[in-house]
Amino acid sequence: MKLYDNGIYLLNGTEIIEDNKDAAARLKQRGIAADRVQAAKGTMAYSILEAHNVSGNMEKLQIKFDKMTSHDITFVGIIQTARASGLEKFPIPYVLTNCHNSLCAVGGTINEDDHMFGLSCARKYGGIYVPPHQAVIHQYAREMLAGGGKMILGSDSHTRYGALGTMAMGEGGPELVKQLLNQTYDINMPGVVAVYMTGEPARGVGPQDIALAIIGEVFANGYVNNKVMEFVGPGVASMSADFRIGIDVMTTETTCLSSIWVTDEKIEEWYDIHGRSEDYKEMKPADVAYYDGCVEINLSEIKPMIAMPFHPSNTYTIEELNANLEDILADCEKKALVSLDGQVEYSLMDKIKDGRLYVDQGIIAGCAGGGFENICAAADILDGRSIGSDEFTLSVYPASTPVFMELLKNGSAAKIMQSGAIMKTAFCGPCFGAGDTPSNNGFSIRHSTRNFPNREGSKLQNGQIASVALMDARSIAATAANKGYLTPATDLDVEFTNPKYFFDSTIYENRVFDSHGEADSEAEIRLGPNIKDWPEMSALPENMILKVVSEIHDPVTTTDELIPSGETSSYRSNPLGLAEFTLSRKDPGYVGRAKEVQKAQKEIEKNGNAADALPEIADVLKAVNEKFPEVVNGTYGVGSTIFAVKPGDGSAREQAASCQKVLGGWANIANEYATKRYRSNLINWGMLPFLIDRGDLPFKLGDYLFIPDVRQAVTDRKTEIDAYVVTGGELEKFTLRLGELTDDEREIILKGCLINYNRV
Repeated sequence: MKLYDNGIYLLNGTEIIEDNKDAAARLKQRGIAADRVQAAKGTMAYSILEAHNVSGNMEKLQIKFDKMTSHDITFVGIIQTARASGLEKFPIPYVLTNCHNSLCAVGGTINEDDHMFGLSCARKYGGIYVPPHQAVIHQYAREMLAGGGKMILGSDSHTRYGALGTMAMGEGGPELVKQLLNQTYDINMPGVVAVYMTGEPARGVGPQDIALAIIGEVFANGYVNNKVMEFVGPGVASMSADFRIGIDVMTTETTCLSSIWVTDEKIEEWYDIHGRSEDYKEMKPADVAYYDGCVEINLSEIKPMIAMPFHPSNTYTIEELNANLEDILADCEKKALVSLDGQVEYSLMDKIKDGRLYVDQGIIAGCAGGGFENICAAADILDGRSIGSDEFTLSVYPASTPVFMELLKNGSAAKIMQSGAIMKTAFCGPCFGAGDTPSNNGFSIRHSTRNFPNREGSKLQNGQIASVALMDARSIAATAANKGYLTPATDLDVEFTNPKYFFDSTIYENRVFDSHGEADSEAEIRLGPNIKDWPEMSALPENMILKVVSEIHDPVTTTDELIPSGETSSYRSNPLGLAEFTLSRKDPGYVGRAKEVQKAQKEIEKNGNAADALPEIADVLKAVNEKFPEVVNGTYGVGSTIFAVKPGDGSAREQAASCQKVLGGWANIANEYATKRYRSNLINWGMLPFLIDRGDLPFKLGDYLFIPDVRQAVTDRKTEIDAYVVTGGELEKFTLRLGELTDDEREIILKGCLINYNRV
């Protein structure tokens, strides 16, 4: 695999000319002028964005999407926010799936209450409701929503339908709220990076292998961060639609903004099979297209891969791992010390049995692993074999009921079940820590999207830890066939049957509620007792006193660490209830410290004197008044902030930000933000997304910070703001940066949150 140091010109989709000192001459030989600006308009990404941009300025995009989709741990908060902002009708098709809180295993009736809320809102506002166990969010979107040249916005980070010619983006809930209120998705024109593919995958190599190989090359260096990945080159044609989809969904783990692929007769056939021939559109770059970078990959060279705990970029070939088992496991244990903060004892070395790596569990599931071809390939590998009667278990979750039905009809499900594995319904639980938790110190291999800490369901605060490695379904099945001993699929002599897929939409026609865009304003919304409104949130004050209530120095902080996934997901319809879990697995003392500071702001709103609730504020104010005597009661607010080196990798969940705001948070301070979507979540919840240069921090946990004239600084579009650490009765000055903000984003921050911004 090769990463180009410069941009490239792609000619006729097949010839790469790197943008170096020789580029102009080479292009001239072909009768082409070296015009980056004009050639950049030749990408597929540019044409789709241009068609959806309403700003009239392709440098400052204002995007309106064609369709949207959410699942049952996001749609309640989104609709509650939109209702508080004046929602009357869904203006575009909006699909509410129920694939995350499907088991109703936590919190009494609250999961099903959320589902009934979703059904009643689909009736009232004119949406589509997909009941539990019918389909995972992204499979339903592929089957029923995607279309060539279209754009889809989803409240899940793996909203990726690029292989079908659809540019899709996963964002936090407030961005969907904006679309529901006929507002726009505002971004600068993103960079576009070509992923140029040649060759064809070897037998036994699957889409997850290709995806992990790419992630391992581009995540750490940020090569495609917040850019669009555009898949081109002759190698694309070697892969089926299902195979491409399996690679595409994993592009989220590169931290790219979105993805788009060239389309061909295989994608056209995919739409034909799904009864939507009219939604196919040929997608390809112009004869001359300019890209800001290029990942060149020979598919023939990719071997079965494994992403070891605790990140999809921690990649090795399975062959390499097996050959250097002790060294690599020891290195993974060292990395785990950072991820787990030494909270529990963690070992991988004890998984070595007779010189081989023994695995406790295999899972093939969700939007990445649960596709038809992945499961059929696994069935061929398991045909006539047994997974054994020891610790190892294997569970398989088809991504939708139509996929499951076809697996039943063609016999693949029977092959899997006869081996001792279990077939289950469409459910995302194994992907985010709400299903199939291994035993303590268990090691699970999964064809799913992520392997962050706790994604398998363990609880560090209870001394429970297990870990996940990501692999392709084919090698998971090969490992199962060897009764839990890690095995690449290429080691087995298997005849893959490659059965044809037949899509049957009957189950959806009989079960999915589709309003066809007709809203019933008389319908009543069903509100279970756990579904709560967002609390009132204050506007940004003139001056700000912030207490640092958490300090995180990990290289990257995931949204799972900011607000855990798994069983806490059941509480996402209750903002105050969910907030109790904020940072619970990373900094258990955070909630108490944040609440203590929040008392001061509540006291300000009650009688104007923060010190009545938090006496230490009196000393802070005394030090502030030495330099700023005008800061008196009524001119300042008190809140909390956290510092993290690079927060926001992973999920699009808005709750990673909103839970901090609910607890009185007013800002994050970071060296950089891992994703655009996390920064947007902060802004939409009225939190200041501060940046500070790398190096020695001027403050520490427990310090108070004073930011004078913060409201005026935001109003005046300042990108650098003076701030002070209050220490020993003195003020020590330092600088915070805000980065670029649109006028709307500034107004949202000034008003305190998106709800306040939209409230009449």
